[in-house]
Amino acid sequence: MRASVFRKEHFNAAHRLHNPSWSDTVNQEVFGKCNLPNYHGHNYDLIVELTGPIDPGTGYVYDMKLLKDLIKTYVLDRFDHKNLNVDTDEFKHLNPTAENIAVVIWNILREKIDTKFELTIRLYETERNFVEYKGH
Repeated sequence: MRASVFRKEHFNAAHRLHNPSWSDTVNQEVFGKCNLPNYHGHNYDLIVELTGPIDPGTGYVYDMKLLKDLIKTYVLDRFDHKNLNVDTDEFKHLNPTAENIAVVIWNILREKIDTKFELTIRLYETERNFVEYKGH
């Protein structure tokens, strides 16, 4: 039997969408207010989904306390209340779009979670705008 479990977390971060190889005019046309030179922030909601077999001994797919601790240590402590462009190594040279943030989080957690579990990252940048990444 296989099932999916979900852990929802929240973090706040600032960023600026900007491609340094483009002119200021092109950056402004493409990214609009997300390109403001003094950055802007979001209240991100993160949902981590793990799919795998239900362990017959515990009845768990995955220990949710362990998942909570992994997310706190490797994602929240790294990105919460940070300027992603300035304060993190991951986005010094990678545009911190919601898509790229989701991929970075997936890669971080994939290293920590056994590959027998399918991992999906859903990241809400706003209530209405979100991305999902499954590692494909």
